Amino acid sequence: MTPLSRRTLLRGAAAAGTASYVLQSSPARSAPATGTKLTWLEGGTPPALAAGTTFGVAWPRGTFGKDQTFALATADGAQVPVQTWATGFWPDGTLKWTAHAVGAEVPPAAEYRLAPGTAAAPAVPVRVTERRDRVEVDTGVIRCVLPRRGSELISLISRAGSDVARSAELVCLRSDAPHDDETGTVSRSRFTSAVEKVTVEQSGPVRAVVRVEGSHRDRRRHWLPFSIRLYFYAGSDGIRAVHSFVFDGDEKKDFIAGLGLRFRVALSGEPHDRHVRFAGTDDGILGEAVRGITGLRRDPGAGVRSAQIAGDATPPTATWDTRVTSRLQYVPAFGDYTLTQLSADGFRISKRTKPGHGWIPVDSGTRAGGLGYVGGPDLGCAFGMRNFWQLYPAQLDIRGADGAQAEVTVWWWSPQAPPMDLRFYHDGMGQDTYPEQLEGLEITYEDYEPGFGSPYGVARTTELMIWALDGTPPAQRLAELTGAVRHPPLLVAPPAHLHAAGVFGDWSPADRSTPARAEIEDRLDTIFDHHRDQVDQRSWYGFWDYGDVMHSYDADRHVWRYDVGGYAWDNSELSTDLWLWYHYLRTGRADAFRFAEAMTRHTGEVDVYHLGKYRDLGTRHGVQHWADSAKQTRISNAGYKRFYYFLTADERVGDLLHDLVDADRTFLVLDPTRKIRTEPYTPDPHALSVGTGTDWGSLALAWLTEWERGGDPVAKQKLLESARTLAAMPNGFIQGSGLYDLDTGRFAPAEPKVSVGSLGAVFGLVELCSELIGLTGDPAFTDAWLQYCRLYNGTADEQRAETGVAFGTQNLRQAHARLTAYAAAKLGDPALAARAWQEFYTGHAGYPRNQNWGSTRIQGPAVLKPVDEAVFSTNASAQYGLAAIQCLALIGDQLPG
Repeated sequence: MTPLSRRTLLRGAAAAGTASYVLQSSPARSAPATGTKLTWLEGGTPPALAAGTTFGVAWPRGTFGKDQTFALATADGAQVPVQTWATGFWPDGTLKWTAHAVGAEVPPAAEYRLAPGTAAAPAVPVRVTERRDRVEVDTGVIRCVLPRRGSELISLISRAGSDVARSAELVCLRSDAPHDDETGTVSRSRFTSAVEKVTVEQSGPVRAVVRVEGSHRDRRRHWLPFSIRLYFYAGSDGIRAVHSFVFDGDEKKDFIAGLGLRFRVALSGEPHDRHVRFAGTDDGILGEAVRGITGLRRDPGAGVRSAQIAGDATPPTATWDTRVTSRLQYVPAFGDYTLTQLSADGFRISKRTKPGHGWIPVDSGTRAGGLGYVGGPDLGCAFGMRNFWQLYPAQLDIRGADGAQAEVTVWWWSPQAPPMDLRFYHDGMGQDTYPEQLEGLEITYEDYEPGFGSPYGVARTTELMIWALDGTPPAQRLAELTGAVRHPPLLVAPPAHLHAAGVFGDWSPADRSTPARAEIEDRLDTIFDHHRDQVDQRSWYGFWDYGDVMHSYDADRHVWRYDVGGYAWDNSELSTDLWLWYHYLRTGRADAFRFAEAMTRHTGEVDVYHLGKYRDLGTRHGVQHWADSAKQTRISNAGYKRFYYFLTADERVGDLLHDLVDADRTFLVLDPTRKIRTEPYTPDPHALSVGTGTDWGSLALAWLTEWERGGDPVAKQKLLESARTLAAMPNGFIQGSGLYDLDTGRFAPAEPKVSVGSLGAVFGLVELCSELIGLTGDPAFTDAWLQYCRLYNGTADEQRAETGVAFGTQNLRQAHARLTAYAAAKLGDPALAARAWQEFYTGHAGYPRNQNWGSTRIQGPAVLKPVDEAVFSTNASAQYGLAAIQCLALIGDQLPG
């Protein structure tokens, strides 16, 4: 029997009048009214913004032209100054995504409205002046000077004509060995930032952005390239900094022993009028004067004591009790303070009078807020690091607060912690050949290969805040600043608006309108809540780890398999990132956003190479984030990052997305199937073997995002040409792979073959194809994708009828129920819809409907600490979540009771 092609089958069915194969439009989405409501992510009405905020909003195709202006107002009509720019476009050139920035002039309100109109202007716009040797930024409250060369990122921060801070530079301490090695004396060297390029990316009127790039240097060496963006908002006394660095050292010789930002704060007045503050656990604040005058044997007076406690200038000493003033020189001034957070569950504060003298303990707690302050009643500086305890070991230092200026260092790697040890965790255990490595894969699920477990090229991003203040703030204001460091305020559009805008493919807002829907919604919440809570219960924190989750669970030990090869860190396996972002889109939950945000920051930086021979590739799941030898585009996937970019306009993530446009060139460097390939393979730029599943899907998501952003036109060409020629291959996606031309983006004509794997569609391919079909309507590509969707979970007879070959036993059938649902919705086929729901509820390689959805509390001597245990694995949860979300969106109206 001659196999039927997908085109023949579709044409024949339509000609015969079979309704099940008449292509249907996507489920209707009600277009939003002009404009949208906005609320704060964490809800409520926050205090006045500690700096400013930037947020993204989606718009339906054809609604607004690219030059549309927008106005922002509170619910009662008060105008809010706002700056707007486009971040995404529909194929017809209309706005798909816009970004908006508001400064310190935002009236506190629970709700705002963004609509077409003329934006209100700030009372004093932020001004940027570019000079030959420096860039000057004036927010109307503070003025900053940024040199174009040298070690200083910021040479001056002033307020009302008075200097507040000077000489901000990066500092790195390098050790030539870890502390625990028996190598004799360990030597350390000190590096500071070397500025190489300063770029003004935005210049007002509400927001200015300056990017500073460079590396760390000493007299002999440049290393650790960095990029730091400085954000300034009109009317604000705060500066937001987003710092990223790439490790480009030798992990066997270069051990980072300290990494941070250092600057000097100008001080005036007597030590008893200078103050130090640290944020502690919850809303707690440690408040001390450099020279305390409370608790003395002699009392200076109630008014003096209360002024010092409040951080106000004390009355003139002539009004004090003379028994104090005559002996004030004998009251010690403590010039040095340190807060160290060396684990996720413990911080300590110490102080000393000056170098050469002993430290005394001040206090300790569990999780510090990451905020510090030093200053006096007239001027001072607050500084903070986001996710301070989550990214331990971190540290805040204040030195010399009893002198003319204090030195502040915000360490995102504490010098009191052991040096950073990035070496591979085992010696290879004799896995020197591909057959031996494949045997190792069979037992630990780790894909080991000598030399591949290298951290060279991985990155990390840290977010900081600096405020130039007009005096020591009261405790309540410091608590507000701490809140802004921990959870920067963000305005968001509701799920209904984002859904109606038609972005991010097939999803729908949470809906509990029927018992069957409510059951699925409850289970979606259950698995999300479980994984969210596991982060804290299992202490998935640390500088290189925070944001990731574990892959699989070991029920015998009651732990996740943190030390078992490919079962340890997840590294985006089976699209965990996508699941979390879709959960946020549907629910609008702040905890879902923050979970997904932390994961995006981690997976886009740590799990991906940004320099070196593996640049633009990500690393498969493993005991260390860079350990596995499978370096693949499916992990560096742009599809996992684009949500955060469009919802926040984050420039760092924008950089990462743009970098991936040329990821197809990685196929010249590394053969993804080298260990199982049977035929000789020499990379040919005009005939590269590229898979039609995980390979093409991840490449295409980078091209799609670049096209959306209006970037490199080559991305659009490669996206459309590769899609067109993939569909033209005899079996389309079922072909499995094709020969790809780097220059044209086309797949070569090929002989028919069948190669279907269970992972091909579960790394963003499903979401990509839905969006691409919605954007282009390409009928041949639509046919090719529908064929794959129908046949993956189809019968062997159905597969043979169209391709001549049965696919064999396929895994992840519950995950692929969403493909069946897509075909059912597009073809208007009730039988396919019924099959999709059956596949979903059966739960093959996932969660059956009748399984135990609860958790068990494990405590006592069997575990180190009480934990909750359930049958959930991260991969199964991600794929259950995505299958449920998309089935509800596509065929929810056919959900069986």
